[in-house]
Amino acid sequence: MQYLAINEQQMLYFCETKLPEISSDECLIKVRAIGVNRADILQKQGKYPAPAGESEIVGIEACGDIVAIGSETRLNGTFSIDDKVFAIVPGGAYAEYVKVKTAHLFKLPRNFSYVEGAAIAEAYLTAYQCLFFIADLKPHSKVLIHAGASGVGSAAIQLAKSLHCHVTVTVGNDEKVSACKVLGADEVINYQLTDFVSYSKEKKQNYDVIVDVVAGAYVNKNISVCALDGHIVMLSMLGGRYAESIDVAKMLLKRINITATTLRNRTDEYKNKLVNAFKADFYQQLEQGIISPVIYQQSSWQEVESVHQLMMNNENIGKLILTIND
Repeated sequence: MQYLAINEQQMLYFCETKLPEISSDECLIKVRAIGVNRADILQKQGKYPAPAGESEIVGIEACGDIVAIGSETRLNGTFSIDDKVFAIVPGGAYAEYVKVKTAHLFKLPRNFSYVEGAAIAEAYLTAYQCLFFIADLKPHSKVLIHAGASGVGSAAIQLAKSLHCHVTVTVGNDEKVSACKVLGADEVINYQLTDFVSYSKEKKQNYDVIVDVVAGAYVNKNISVCALDGHIVMLSMLGGRYAESIDVAKMLLKRINITATTLRNRTDEYKNKLVNAFKADFYQQLEQGIISPVIYQQSSWQEVESVHQLMMNNENIGKLILTIND
């Protein structure tokens, strides 16, 4: 099969390798579309290696067709050959075929394309993990989402609004402001023009849950606008890995919970629970179109480098997708 390998210049190029061998609890997927994530770029740069024992091929989400089924999967009869599916994987998605734990598979809703399927798993499972597994989001809470126009941000807006929460997001330009309002965000702050702390204090507004991909200087700023017993969930560190002069007194006074989380290196058992919980709570809403992925652009996987550059430039609103044609 063909796959995208990393060269010494940290660029992706096409190579050949053998098909992955599946275990009894896995399926082999012929990949039709691939969701692009910052983890892919970090891995290409040598900053985010695949978990030990997993495929070193880049890519953590894919959509396609089942072409082989492990013995354990055949016995339980949940999935069949030729089923259209999408899933998260710990690695290996930038390839013509990828192996997937059966427990991590979703059936593609009938009205969804492969491209739409590739835009769901990582964004929605990450947003769901932050809001529900970690922050225990309650109806009518006040939620602040940084990078609201990203894949995870756009998913988090929709999930929070499903609980009738008041959602505030930060974005970097007016086009993203408009996009987030269409998704249902109640208030959208262009951080290039307005400081979100000053805005929140003017509105006398604190947040029960804050989803943050920035870190750095945002850690203290989030503490300033976090509500009593609030949760700050950090997913990334686009603003830097260090946060200076953390105001621990405010943390104690407000009893703030700060959690840093990733999904890729979680155990299979954790991912099983997360997938099952999301299916129970939101899969039907996906099927009915009540929530739906936001796709900025789909491109052939031959264009992967230009697509990665789009993400590095923070140009995208929603997901970037690579497609594989026969």
